[in-house]
Amino acid sequence: MINWQSQRTRGVLFQIVLVVSLLGLLFWLAHNTWLHLQERGIQSGFDFLFDNAGFDIGESVFDFDSQQSYALAFLVGLLNTLRVSVIGIVCCTALGLLLGIGRLSNNALARGLCYAYVELFRNIPLLLQLLMWYVVLVEVMPASDEALHLGNWLLLSKEGLALPLVGAEGITLTPEFVALTWGLTLYTSAFVSEVIRSGILSVAKGQIEAAQSIGLSRSQSLRWVILPQAMRVIVPPLTNQYLNLTKNSSLAVAIGYPDLVNITNTALNQTGRAVECIAIVMAVYLSLSLLTSALMNHYNRSIALKGRG
Repeated sequence: MINWQSQRTRGVLFQIVLVVSLLGLLFWLAHNTWLHLQERGIQSGFDFLFDNAGFDIGESVFDFDSQQSYALAFLVGLLNTLRVSVIGIVCCTALGLLLGIGRLSNNALARGLCYAYVELFRNIPLLLQLLMWYVVLVEVMPASDEALHLGNWLLLSKEGLALPLVGAEGITLTPEFVALTWGLTLYTSAFVSEVIRSGILSVAKGQIEAAQSIGLSRSQSLRWVILPQAMRVIVPPLTNQYLNLTKNSSLAVAIGYPDLVNITNTALNQTGRAVECIAIVMAVYLSLSLLTSALMNHYNRSIALKGRG
């Protein structure tokens, strides 16, 4: 028998009512939107996904041409977004770790340089940074026959970044991809460094002194004592920075990189299916955010302190 006097029961009932109400509201909004579109003779639905896209995409992880479907075009955009996001997350984590540790260095010069970096890059709007790096790459860099090079490993020119010795036939990264990834990395690493610095400072001084007392060096103490404890404080805000980087990648449209938003804009202009195109983008970014949060929460649980039963 249901105990209506129980606070837990009332709480569950309230949540059920709230969820049902929200679903009803969403259904009502969707139904009315569909009716208004029908009244105005505006086509609706997702059937356009199987039509020929009619446009080429300059950068893709697989071969794509204008005769292929909009669905594949959206897939190209998604994979391009994922490529930038994953590489950006890895790079900003590594750079942010170095900066965060540098902010706590005993060396005044290293500490000052890291501080200047953080204040510079986190206080300039990301869009301006992306535009600046893109202009530098396509206007300031030399032509491909006079490329800046680091031996035979790296070539940088107006054509982008070439890595001739990587992979079977080498890798060439376009200026748009380099500018976007570089800008996201530099911008987000400034915030990541502050997250890491605050996490390290949260570790009790007694733990650091105990590590020193058993003969651990500064680097050993950081690796084996400080960072493992600091991670429990670092992971939650670090997750937010990863989510911000993924969502900020949508600024790629400003420099012409064919990410999901850029390709969606093209599809929207050609088909007029604004509601459907926007819904696809919203669903994709929501899914990416939930997936990132789930992975980071799983990692956070794996490093949590566990009491002995």
